[in-house]
Amino acid sequence: MARVDIVMPQLGESIAEGTISKWLKAVGDTIAEDEPLLEVSTDKVDAEIPSVAAGRLAEILHGEGETVEIQTVIARIETDASADLGSTDGQVAEPTSSAVNPAPAAATPPPPPAPAPAPAPPQLEVAVAVAPAPPASVATESTGDALIDRRRTVSSPLVRNIAKEHGVQIAAVHGTGVDGRVTKADILAYIERGDHLRVAAPAASPSVAAPATPHVPASPAPIPGALVDQMMALPGTPTAIQTPDIAVRPGDRVEKMNPMRASIAEHMARSKQLSAHVQTCWEVDMSAVMNLRKAHKGALAAEGVKLSVTACILRAATVALRQHPIVNASVSGDQIIYRGEVNLGCAVAVDGGLMVPVIKNADRLTVRGIASELEDLATRARSKRLTMDDLTGGTFAVTNPGVFGSLWGTPVINQPNVAILGCGRTEDRVCVVDGMIAIKPKAYYVLSFDHRLVNGSDADMFMKTFKEVLESMDASSL
Repeated sequence: MARVDIVMPQLGESIAEGTISKWLKAVGDTIAEDEPLLEVSTDKVDAEIPSVAAGRLAEILHGEGETVEIQTVIARIETDASADLGSTDGQVAEPTSSAVNPAPAAATPPPPPAPAPAPAPPQLEVAVAVAPAPPASVATESTGDALIDRRRTVSSPLVRNIAKEHGVQIAAVHGTGVDGRVTKADILAYIERGDHLRVAAPAASPSVAAPATPHVPASPAPIPGALVDQMMALPGTPTAIQTPDIAVRPGDRVEKMNPMRASIAEHMARSKQLSAHVQTCWEVDMSAVMNLRKAHKGALAAEGVKLSVTACILRAATVALRQHPIVNASVSGDQIIYRGEVNLGCAVAVDGGLMVPVIKNADRLTVRGIASELEDLATRARSKRLTMDDLTGGTFAVTNPGVFGSLWGTPVINQPNVAILGCGRTEDRVCVVDGMIAIKPKAYYVLSFDHRLVNGSDADMFMKTFKEVLESMDASSL
């Protein structure tokens, strides 16, 4: 029997840790190779992790709810690979000692002192760097120090985003995480104390030198009101949000936010602070879309394509975005980035939160192509099979609460976009057409836009184009 280590995978280039949401197998259960073993959550994605080998789950080292560094062993699987040599954990100590000098051991069996001088000659090059330390430990310590330094400065994507927005150098913050890693709580406390604002002030220089040693002030110094005003006046520099402690009463149920919900909370609160949200609401006649679906829904379904109203909405949005690129842009400090691609983020409700997978280069797709991409992304989002690439690169977002019956809403902009489209329910309404009372399928669409960049006229011209495309949609759009 041999044992195979299961490690916490790296679900994205910038992700350094993951939270074990759920073990899908218990100790003693048999598992096939590539069969889902556990669910892992990060601040960006939820994913099912498959088993790397077939066998029996022998050991679980980290339980549900634990946040674990990448490449950390979280479980072990016992396999039937009898030919697998040297992979058993219990054999690690013996092979290393015998492999150090196999030949001398065979030539001179009696003398026990021989192994001590033997390792020195082959590793003299390493010993030069740190003479007092044994050669084998030198490599281990140097590698460990490098790993600790990397973890100390890399931190998590969420922490880096907060640091970037507030102009904070992560290295200046005292970290309480693993290997001194700066956590979200560390950086928010650092910002709340105003340490990043006092760095440049001469009077604050004595306290700046303090981060080398742990410090927990009895009562954090409040940010002066004048400084708050200055911060709010600077583009891209929102103040930190301190969530108050709420009293728990008898009968209340308390549970910790999962990583996805915590990330959504942070992202949405920062977006409301950062962007000057303004909304414009338009009513659209959906007769052309409904007629198009009625005429072609069956034929496309036979081809495996679900012709949804949402797909038509997304197609109309891509046309409007190409004609009004300011709505497809981003703000970077005092610069405007006009995006060369139209990548549509589409909000998908999943268990425990919300995900926004992205249809890349959506403006190059027809309604049929968008419908296929949308169905694929939504299915993989709900089955936790999205990749990091599926969730990044969006330039504009669409959310469709109308599928749940909502008439309209005011969605929060998904940073770093400058606008998001909210879609209401399509329903028959009484209206006046050419002086006659008629009944038409209509829906409300709300565009939330960032007034730092998008003017009201820009937003309404975008919506005018969007409305015209939907109201004139025909088979040529397929």
